[in-house]
Amino acid sequence: MAEKSPIRYGTINFDMIGGWFGLAPEDDPPFWAVNLMKYREVAEYADGREATVSGKDADDAYSPLGPLAAIGAVVALHGDVIDQPAGEPAWDRIAIVRYPSRAGFFAMQERDDFKEAHHHKDAGMEATIVIASAPRPDAALGTDLPAGGVMVMRVRRFADGTRPDDAPVAGITPIARLDVEGVIVGDDRRWHEIAFDAATDADAVAALCASTTDVEECIAVTMQPAIDRLVDSIESAPTPGA
Repeated sequence: MAEKSPIRYGTINFDMIGGWFGLAPEDDPPFWAVNLMKYREVAEYADGREATVSGKDADDAYSPLGPLAAIGAVVALHGDVIDQPAGEPAWDRIAIVRYPSRAGFFAMQERDDFKEAHHHKDAGMEATIVIASAPRPDAALGTDLPAGGVMVMRVRRFADGTRPDDAPVAGITPIARLDVEGVIVGDDRRWHEIAFDAATDADAVAALCASTTDVEECIAVTMQPAIDRLVDSIESAPTPGA
């Protein structure tokens, strides 16, 4: 990430995304971009205009649903953070987009409608981490979040890069596991896995966050997503070249 980033809310990982250019279609499968978002209290537009809207409202104005749909991307998960048992900074919202390919991701960046709206995101976002990931091949999928439950998302870096064996926790139902390819936008931290689980109560969440050994760093948040198509987005993902 040595090259200077052209955005204010994070550093672009040019080393990783540079390797995405020129991939053959059969080598460019769908990927899941996991977005951790922290908002400015009041939006700060780069052109110096006086803003009275919150950072969150500015990001809502950015909402690139049209460009995403145009390139065949799917919003897999979207919701505000309820609580953050572990990690920093304090995140406000989580969103996950399934992109059809890295080529599709680049195509969206070049669309005029995306570029015209991006200044709202720049104004509203204080910090973000955007992580490229894909479903772990050996991990069974659970069901979508049951009524009354909360979703727990844990972004984890393992001490020696090896995934530890997690002990079962009462009141916790695994939903999905994503392996991290790399950080698209963020800071100097690197991650190995993003885990999603359903929890029935706060005690179950606390036990889950305390249950793992050999984890160097963990960001853990709870939410009740406004959009929850995570499992379906994995089950319905197209095969490259199909």
